[in-house]
Amino acid sequence: MRGQVRHVAWVGDEDPERLEAATVTLGADRLVALGTSRTTDYVTSWSLETGPDWVTSRLDVAVFGHGWRRSLSLSRSHDGHWSSEAEATGRSVSDGEGMPVPGIQDADAIDGALDCDLALCPLTNTMPILRLGALDRAVPETRLVMAWVALPSLAVIRSDQLYSSVSPIDAAAGHGVVRYQSASRDFVGDLTVDPDGLVIDYPQLAKRIRPRV
Repeated sequence: MRGQVRHVAWVGDEDPERLEAATVTLGADRLVALGTSRTTDYVTSWSLETGPDWVTSRLDVAVFGHGWRRSLSLSRSHDGHWSSEAEATGRSVSDGEGMPVPGIQDADAIDGALDCDLALCPLTNTMPILRLGALDRAVPETRLVMAWVALPSLAVIRSDQLYSSVSPIDAAAGHGVVRYQSASRDFVGDLTVDPDGLVIDYPQLAKRIRPRV
């Protein structure tokens, strides 16, 4: 896919040891991206591809820790059904009774969801923001179902989320604000977002550390 290529990076807001980075190719109505995440306990690499209207088609993730590894291939069919292939080897010292198994936990629960949402990754907020046009017009509170991928387990579960507009793109400032709210826990965050729909500041999660290019 030909399109604008962006290189972005974030540092953890409440965990400055966590570093996130992504290379994103943006088309007129879709994107492909490659990314990494580094924490003190594990390292993650991932690739993401969407189809038209920013709808997820595939997410591949691999997580590496000391003495263990997990991988996940998550895909969405054209008719809205999700499937996964996953693998786990070794065991983390901090697992206790063990992490959940990787892969989809309840396929019916995420049937019809349009987006994946990779834990801790600001890039996966981009698809719903762009599809809703939340930076260009007043979007009322809209409920979405996500195929949420937990880290480091790579378990895939349903996540109900709410998105709405706060302020459109300000040409002078170079950013707008979109409100994200979890429907299952007490969290509301006003995300500062650039004109391409890429997060600049996600309160309590991550802040951009590289200038826009």
